[in-house]
Amino acid sequence: MILTRIALGVGLLFVVSLVIFWATELLPGDLATQLLGQSATPETVAALRAQLGLNDPAPVRYWAWLTGALTGDFGVSLANNRPIADLIGARLGNTVFLALYAAALSVPIALTLGILSALWRNSIFDRMANAGALGAISLPEFFIAYILVLWLAQTGFFPSMVRINPTTTFGDRLYMTFLPALTLTLVVTAHMMRMTRAAIINLMASPYIEMARLKGLSPLRIVLRHALPNALAPIINVVALNLAYLITGVVVVEVVFVYPGLGQLMVDAVSNRDIAVVQAIALIFAAAYIGLNLIADVLSTITNPRLMHRR
Repeated sequence: MILTRIALGVGLLFVVSLVIFWATELLPGDLATQLLGQSATPETVAALRAQLGLNDPAPVRYWAWLTGALTGDFGVSLANNRPIADLIGARLGNTVFLALYAAALSVPIALTLGILSALWRNSIFDRMANAGALGAISLPEFFIAYILVLWLAQTGFFPSMVRINPTTTFGDRLYMTFLPALTLTLVVTAHMMRMTRAAIINLMASPYIEMARLKGLSPLRIVLRHALPNALAPIINVVALNLAYLITGVVVVEVVFVYPGLGQLMVDAVSNRDIAVVQAIALIFAAAYIGLNLIADVLSTITNPRLMHRR
């Protein structure tokens, strides 16, 4: 089963790589002319096209790009003539750190709120938690980010721009990236909280839960020991989807806080028409998204024994 899921993930990633390459191929304008400017001579443009391999057929260029990506060689950045792997390596750790930071905040909060909302269903706490979750879902990331900057950055509690480097200590990194991490936490917590609540409430009407009530078990024990383990499959799926979003959906948040991650690098590459960097980052985001969904699929199957056996 796991091998089948891995094969499907690899096949899907191959299809996504085709989409990424052909989407950038369909962009208007000539790349060599864009890089050299309209005043460049035809000879200079032709020389640059030959240097970049733009005269080769598209399938040949796609195969060269794909085989290079599989070995970690994404080529050279057209904007600063540096290896793309070096550019990504310097930013990837920052994006992963921000995603893990937000996950460490959002997952415990979401699970706690979801369990308490299911335990105190239709109470004032449940209604307030659902109202807050719906409000967070309906607001775009950049709006939440600017509100946090207004409330917490302009008052001097936290910096509005993240300035970190390899020598920054772990404590300083946590402090300076708190606002972008909090923004992502507010965005993804609502989905996980509502799924946890719905999954537990759905199981609370099961016969074995009623039997546990008749035995005199406390509501909290019933939820934690009997309902929650059987609700893990949908919860794991929604947690994995939101973790994938934390890695792939950080572009807007990184731009707002000028965070030196892959999202900011991708925006800069788009503005500079650095197609090779855009392709590399898009492929990394796709691989992260597919990989996390694959892990969630396997874990949700393992936590539900009924899915492990064919009928």
